Amino acid sequence: MTQQPFRPAGTSSTATDRDLDWLLDGLLEKVAGALHAIVLSDDGLVISQSRTIDRADAEHLAAVATGQQSLARSVGGRFRGGPVHQVIVEMADLWLFITAAGNGTHLAVIADAQVDAEMMAVAMHTLIQQVGQKLGTPVRGISTSTLTGAPGSDDGGHAAAFDR
Repeated sequence: MTQQPFRPAGTSSTATDRDLDWLLDGLLEKVAGALHAIVLSDDGLVISQSRTIDRADAEHLAAVATGQQSLARSVGGRFRGGPVHQVIVEMADLWLFITAAGNGTHLAVIADAQVDAEMMAVAMHTLIQQVGQKLGTPVRGISTSTLTGAPGSDDGGHAAAFDR
């Protein structure tokens, strides 16, 4: 599937994460029906974005994804569900997939109604496994070593959801 780029020529995500952009573009090309993808931090900042989404929409999606993750963490905490691995929202004409991608980082994808949801989830998981540590984002003011393996963190356990 060929996507039409919305990003103005000469612009990208951030100076340090441009190399993630092409990986997101590749994810969209691999899964029929996948429309837009971003990598975001726990606090809702866009780290990387596919070429199919403009900056304003990427920032809006990051805010929505952060809110969804927060709500899911609340349910997990209240009802002893453990760390959140994935949030999926099915709408009449779209799907929203949000997957934990590393320390304080998430991958969010919007897809059309015809997407194969299982294929999308597997492709997201595969990308996360391939990119690994590059997706981890330390919380501002806290060192990465403090976060790694911290109780209650979203890190490390997301792959277990796919192994069950």
